Amino acid sequence: MDVAEIEKIILNLIDTFVDSGNISLELRKKGLIKKIKSDNTPVTNGDIEVNKLITKKIQSLTPNLKVVSEETSANKDSDDLKDFWLIDPIDGTSDYIKDKEEFTINAALILNNKPAAGIINAPAKGRIFYSYDSSNSFELNKKGKVRLKCEKRSKENEINAVAYSRKTNPEINKLYKKYNITNFTNMRSSLKFCVIASGEFDFYAAEARAHEWDIAAGHAILKHAGGIITDFDGNEISYGKKNFKNPSIILKRGIKL
Repeated sequence: MDVAEIEKIILNLIDTFVDSGNISLELRKKGLIKKIKSDNTPVTNGDIEVNKLITKKIQSLTPNLKVVSEETSANKDSDDLKDFWLIDPIDGTSDYIKDKEEFTINAALILNNKPAAGIINAPAKGRIFYSYDSSNSFELNKKGKVRLKCEKRSKENEINAVAYSRKTNPEINKLYKKYNITNFTNMRSSLKFCVIASGEFDFYAAEARAHEWDIAAGHAILKHAGGIITDFDGNEISYGKKNFKNPSIILKRGIKL
């Protein structure tokens, strides 16, 4: 699959992601139907409906590729995943339920176990992000289309991090000191990848947690904007691992923060 084909696929997904975002907000306004899954995390009818819509469109565009979604069991037992899709219909479901704005809708195209393209909608914020190749990472918002280049937008004497939680462990604190982080803002969803790609923030670090569908789309968007994504030991992150478990992760806007 060449870059032109990947671009066409991603561009053909944008309208579906807009529709999915609108549906997620409409369902929340009506009142969500909530359940607790076996892993003790919440799921709503919003997650399910968005998943159906995105999966259907992706399967129509790439019928020969398997789809792995957080909200279904399909293909999760496959041991030969190399070229496939990873979907997280709503990342940040707890925030979605609490009527907060940072939840996102996510899909990533994985080729040769690497993120080749990604698309993320943050519908409550009116921001859509997508990418399909190096230097081809973009944001769509009310002002139009913006190319993402990881250009620093904070003050020169500030290094701003996003953090999953206010409570940080000693290993994360060491990284904050190493990279001279001056302040951090809590952000629980994949939006953190996008705001680093846009240059609004500089850094993110998290111990091994969550799953591949939580990070794959953001990985593609940030990487294609020029950002750096590794585990704590500097290793590249691949996809299609057993149980889809993430390693530790560091996101950097660039070599020089």
